[in-house]
Amino acid sequence: MSYRPDLPMIVQSDRTILLEAQHPQFEEARQALAAFAELMKSPEYIHTYRMTPLSLWNAAAAGTAPEKVTGVLERYSKYGVPPTIIREIHDTMSRYGLLRLEKREEQLLLCGDDPTLLQDLTSYKAVSALLEETADHTAYPVKPYARGLIKQELIRLGYPVQDFAGYNEGEACPVSLRSASTSSGAPFSLRAYQQEAVDAFYAAGTALGGSGVLVLPCGAGKTVIGLGALCQFQKATLILTTNTTSVRQWISELLEKTDLDPSMIGEYSGERKEVKPVTVATYQILTYRPDAESDFPHMALFSKRDWGLIIYDEVHLLPAPVFRVTSGIQATRRLGLTATLVREDGREEDVFTLIGPKKYEMPWKSLEEQGWIAEASCREIRLPFAAQWREAYAQAGARQKYRIAAENPLKLTAVQKLLSQHEQDQVLIIGQYVEQLETMARQLDIPVITGKVPERERELLYQRFKKGELKRLIVSKVANFAVDLPDANVAIQISGTYGSRQEEAQRLGRILRPKQKENAAHFYTLVTRDTREQEFAMNRQLFLIEQGYKYEIVEIESLD
Repeated sequence: MSYRPDLPMIVQSDRTILLEAQHPQFEEARQALAAFAELMKSPEYIHTYRMTPLSLWNAAAAGTAPEKVTGVLERYSKYGVPPTIIREIHDTMSRYGLLRLEKREEQLLLCGDDPTLLQDLTSYKAVSALLEETADHTAYPVKPYARGLIKQELIRLGYPVQDFAGYNEGEACPVSLRSASTSSGAPFSLRAYQQEAVDAFYAAGTALGGSGVLVLPCGAGKTVIGLGALCQFQKATLILTTNTTSVRQWISELLEKTDLDPSMIGEYSGERKEVKPVTVATYQILTYRPDAESDFPHMALFSKRDWGLIIYDEVHLLPAPVFRVTSGIQATRRLGLTATLVREDGREEDVFTLIGPKKYEMPWKSLEEQGWIAEASCREIRLPFAAQWREAYAQAGARQKYRIAAENPLKLTAVQKLLSQHEQDQVLIIGQYVEQLETMARQLDIPVITGKVPERERELLYQRFKKGELKRLIVSKVANFAVDLPDANVAIQISGTYGSRQEEAQRLGRILRPKQKENAAHFYTLVTRDTREQEFAMNRQLFLIEQGYKYEIVEIESLD
């Protein structure tokens, strides 16, 4: 095996990849790896990636050939690529498409070109229970209810299924995007990458399209892409999103950017229960039930109309009960929108099988370079503990340790210093613990939005912030998702949900909308030094580092 010391990467036989962060070729190698590998660790000098079956299957589903993957590894590897890894990559990626779901004469069939493989896989009890009796070993009839279930079982066995069974037509809903300008007269058209994303999902109307996930940064216009898909199919559409604020933003975008009459659009939330040809609902209302023994009364929304398309906004947050319903509605087209495929519950495989594989991804840094999202600088500010807090921390249990570190009183001092540095900027102060946020709101005399604040009051505060009447706003995790505050250009994160990578991405996303003046944003994370919070911060940053962002470590003393 040849040795090329001038290259930045070492490929190991356990599918891990070591990449030198200080190497001149780091940035181009990182971008190439992001298509098929996941960042696992990111210390200062060496980043560790891992190729997983799912990361390779997502690459295959997006049209990447095994030869392209191995070509990237060979191009940047100091020691070449172990032959076993080359074989594993080809074997793993070639499994995508070995099994197919097809429909023939209204019968759903599990098909494949290798009868021996099919016979072997269908002999597993969990798979055979989902099949009808058959004498044909190249096509096995699948029970009508089991289209989603069989895909879940087979991916667990290492064989992802390509679904060519097609979709119900759904109720017609004539709708078009407005051309040239919105209803209020603002210039509007799909950006090139937004049209590419819509086209990747639509796939020229073939059976290859109609289900899948589109991955784009916060601020890239995922809602607009959803509208583009709706207008492409022109079918009754159910849109599921995270909260009532997001529901109303979707409705506002539908009215602004499509020719839909308002009477065709319904809100299905805790406050209203309208079912129209285009209905926007929250995950919370769908997963509501009176008690633990009851059914979910609002899940009936999935059958209230003959939906032709279901859009899952923030698909990385899809609740387990909605997964279960989605398993049974595989004949309906399904579009997932997200900034990250990372799920903290590890259910990425269920997104792949039940919503669909990744069909399109736009790297964050690429959009930043094109000016479509703000250029962000990320800083982690480390703070010491006062003696009495250090003592309480030492005596606490593991979970309580994190909260004590997160609520370090010195964070108020750091926030005050940052606010004085960003006196003219639009600043969001974001945190996890309501008591901490309310205390800081009183001390700084800044309005606060938490889950306790009524929806109407939240909307008023958001509107005042958008108009520039408010320069500072304190928000809890209710603002993590789908809150459109385009002029926010500074975020100060004072506490978070443990090591959540998806939350880190969403919070940075709050300030990435392109700016009219200087297209720059500043993201600060306040972390108590040498604590559990510092450990979790390293994990939270993984996804953004994978996207090309660098975290500068700053001591609080340097803020003076």
